Amino acid sequence: MIKVVGIRFKRACKVNEYECGEHLKLLPGDFVIVEVEKGLGMGTVAYTPKEPPPQTKPRLLKKVIRKADDADMERLKFNARREKESLAVCTKKIKTYGLPMKLVRAEYLFDSSKAIFYFTSDSRVDFRRLVKDLASYFHTRIEMRQIGVRDEAKMLGGIGPCGRELCCSSFLPDFTPVTIKMAKQQNLALNPAKISGVCGRLMCCLSYEHEGYSNSQGKGRRGRKPCAERAAEAEKKPDQGNRRPAHERAAEKERGPGSNKRADNSRRTDNKDKNRRSGPDRRPRGERATGSDNQRGGAGRGGNERRADKDRRPGQNRRPDNKRQGEGSRRPDKTARTDNKQRPDSNRRPDNNRRADNNRRSEHQKRSENTQKPDDKGQS
Repeated sequence: MIKVVGIRFKRACKVNEYECGEHLKLLPGDFVIVEVEKGLGMGTVAYTPKEPPPQTKPRLLKKVIRKADDADMERLKFNARREKESLAVCTKKIKTYGLPMKLVRAEYLFDSSKAIFYFTSDSRVDFRRLVKDLASYFHTRIEMRQIGVRDEAKMLGGIGPCGRELCCSSFLPDFTPVTIKMAKQQNLALNPAKISGVCGRLMCCLSYEHEGYSNSQGKGRRGRKPCAERAAEAEKKPDQGNRRPAHERAAEKERGPGSNKRADNSRRTDNKDKNRRSGPDRRPRGERATGSDNQRGGAGRGGNERRADKDRRPGQNRRPDNKRQGEGSRRPDKTARTDNKQRPDSNRRPDNNRRADNNRRSEHQKRSENTQKPDDKGQS
């Protein structure tokens, strides 16, 4: 049965699993030589070898070759000195070429077969001439990698606003997404200077308690129970939700059991008062008009008539007698109108009557002309 061991190549980085032979006895913190993509690499043991669980699928793992000896440790120190030298040389060449980039770190593989330079930049950089110059100077392969501000803070390290070492450079293996919603949910002051880290982004520690706040469903600092628990308690005790305050219940006990019940006759009088009309223009019930009058402008009178009453003087609110006729009765016919207003087409006469009138006028004119002619001759 094979055993799996966890190997970490850098501090606060991801742990990779490697196959370990039975003859190797490894402890956490030991330096080992393992296989990498191209050549060999040195790493430290994260946890002791163990057998994988039986339900996991078998997969191909790279192997741990051996423990690191003194020669390997000397090689590691030599690579560290070369990294400092290459970092200084590359910084000078970047200034000579005038490239808009900031060099962060230089790193050599264990066998010195490749040198990797990490840099940050706000835009795309054309560093082809720089790579050719560095390759001719160091006589090895050169790789340029652009990183973000969070990776830069992780490589350089530092002290956070809390006074402790940065989480990303001490124990965080990966970066988790952090949003402003997390700060709002924890009732923190939305001040960028207080919720931002050394890198200028939101602090990684905002995500530590996010799961607890989201599970509590708004529990916050007030210590209230979640909504689901409060709803379940309300279902168990339905009478507790509508109870009145203690002082009202005590006063009710002193008055007696039936003191807060009102009599039926008082309720009836209240309903009558609500339905009763009030105002200076109120008329008796028998004089109110019904039917189409109510539909046109309100109870009793139309809208135009009420506006006319407002324009009158205080002593002229009484309506004429001809307007008050038939107020208490319903109109017998929809076409009948009590306000003596006729339709615009009611004055027009039929065509045959108008023709007869025209004929009579023409005959009358002829007779008047015949009577006037002899008078004119006699005068002449």
